[in-house]
Amino acid sequence: MIKILLLILVPYLLSGCAVFHKSPSAVSVYDFGLQQLAHNRSQQSHQPRKSILIADAIVPSWLDNTAIHYRLLYHNPSQSYRYANSRWIAPPAAILTQQIRDRIVTHTNEQVIKNSSTAKTDYILHIELEEFIQAFDTEKDSHVVVGLRASLIERNSRNLFAQKDFSIKEKTPTADAAGAVFALGSASHQLINELVGWLTTELPPY
Repeated sequence: MIKILLLILVPYLLSGCAVFHKSPSAVSVYDFGLQQLAHNRSQQSHQPRKSILIADAIVPSWLDNTAIHYRLLYHNPSQSYRYANSRWIAPPAAILTQQIRDRIVTHTNEQVIKNSSTAKTDYILHIELEEFIQAFDTEKDSHVVVGLRASLIERNSRNLFAQKDFSIKEKTPTADAAGAVFALGSASHQLINELVGWLTTELPPY
């Protein structure tokens, strides 16, 4: 009798386990998208190039991860939230640093150096990523904010040569993680363009 009861109950027990042990939802992984491929190098490429060390961007602790952050301005603007099933492929500061390096290489005559131990450099570019977040004005409307401070240091003297704050605000096409990613990528590309333009203006010609 006991064996018969077990044969009847086992299928139901197994089906119950399947209900309680659901597979986790798929996580969407994002980056900033493709950069513009056009090269805008100066016509005076035969001149000696200045070398610039692009230091890894530093960030506040809450941004030092792969989460996509957002705030509900209409509810509790002082609290930061994270999307559960969406994230960046790498911390935004790392992605931003690499894109800045690539853009300087392809759009200027300057020589970019990644590691201070490999060669002597003329200048060091320090980047502080201060804001990189989606903000909901209402449940259905949101925008993103990307903000950073760039500091250009003269290597020999260690003096601050130039400094500027950059900030971009852009409306999201949709009020969700995908909309945040699109707008943050677009705003980042625009901010990098402004940064490279500023850098080209500030660096003295040889």
